Amino acid sequence: MKSTILAALAFSFVVAGATGAIAASTSVTGAAALALAGVVAPYSNLPAADKKAVAAFFKGDTNAPYVKKITVAADKIVCRTSNVDITARSCELTFKISKRSLKGREANEIYATEAMAGVPSDGAAGSVFESLSKLSCTLDQKTLKDKAGAGADCTYEPPN
Repeated sequence: MKSTILAALAFSFVVAGATGAIAASTSVTGAAALALAGVVAPYSNLPAADKKAVAAFFKGDTNAPYVKKITVAADKIVCRTSNVDITARSCELTFKISKRSLKGREANEIYATEAMAGVPSDGAAGSVFESLSKLSCTLDQKTLKDKAGAGADCTYEPPN
C-alpha cells in the first residue's frame, strides 16, 4: 500500500515537472531578437518615438538620438499559413490594450521571423501555425552601438 502511494506521488511530481518544463520561457538574443522586436514594434502600443528608434536600429542606424532601453512586448502572437491554400497568410497580435490582424506580406514577415527566432511550428488540416505568448524584447542602444552581436534580448513562452 505504501509503495503504491509513493509511486503515485512520484508520478505526480514527474508529471508536474514535465508540465512546468513545457511552459518554460525561451530566450533569443542577437540578430533574431532584434528582428523579432523590429517586426512586432510597428503594430505595438509603443510611443511613436520608441517605434521610430526600433525602426532605426532594425535598419542598422544605432546613432539615433535615443538613450533609454526599449521594451517591445506582446501578450500573444498567432500566425497561420496554409500548405493547401498557399495564398493564405495571417497573424493576430494581441497587446495589453489592443489587437492587430495582419494578412499578406506583413503577416509573412512576422511568421518568418518567428521561425528564425526558433518558435516551434504546429500544424493540422492544411494549416501551419507559429504561435507564442508573453513576448518581451529589450533593446539597448548603448550595447547595439558596439555592433558586437549584443544589445537585443527576447523571451517568450509557448501559446496559452
